[in-house]
Amino acid sequence: MRPVGILRQLRRDEEGATIVEFAMIAAPMLLLLLGGLDLGYQSYIRSTMQGALNDAARAAAVENPIIGVSGNTVEEQVENLIKNTVSPISPNATISVTQKSYFDFSSVGNPEKLMTDNNGNGLYDDDDGDCFEDANGNGTFDTDAGADGIGGADDVVLYTATISAPRLMPIHAFLPGLGSTIEYTLETAVRNQPYETQATPSVICA
Repeated sequence: MRPVGILRQLRRDEEGATIVEFAMIAAPMLLLLLGGLDLGYQSYIRSTMQGALNDAARAAAVENPIIGVSGNTVEEQVENLIKNTVSPISPNATISVTQKSYFDFSSVGNPEKLMTDNNGNGLYDDDDGDCFEDANGNGTFDTDAGADGIGGADDVVLYTATISAPRLMPIHAFLPGLGSTIEYTLETAVRNQPYETQATPSVICA
């Protein structure tokens, strides 16, 4: 057969085309599949942890709470409840929980309230003899009015849970800049039950 005839025959030959086409789309398709599974896993961990955080916060809002897990303090029991709930689906996760109590919802994350601002600058000035409401009872002015722990009756408690867990799928190997772990910070705020009279913050002047 002449060379021209061979070239024409090869040009018309479509055997193996499917394999070539599949090779071209296999890698992107596999990456999308792995990414979808990883996002689903992240969503599952996030929703499970948020649910555990909400349940623990509600359980701790009553007087003498019974949370049903081990721990020397209520704060430890809250953290252990969240860890016990999340560990079956992410056994290698690192979880930490902090609790800060506030006088009311408007105080969450805000400085202690100024009662007297002698120079009118909106800031607490010790030299000007300003007065502030000592919401956390530590005797000093703080830019965050919260106190560590779950507080007392009628206090608002901000629960913050952080998690660092390995990814379900190794998609970070294909996407530069993507970490090998997933990290979340979740929060919920719950007011304690009014099982007794809430303590009134004292006013302190410089």
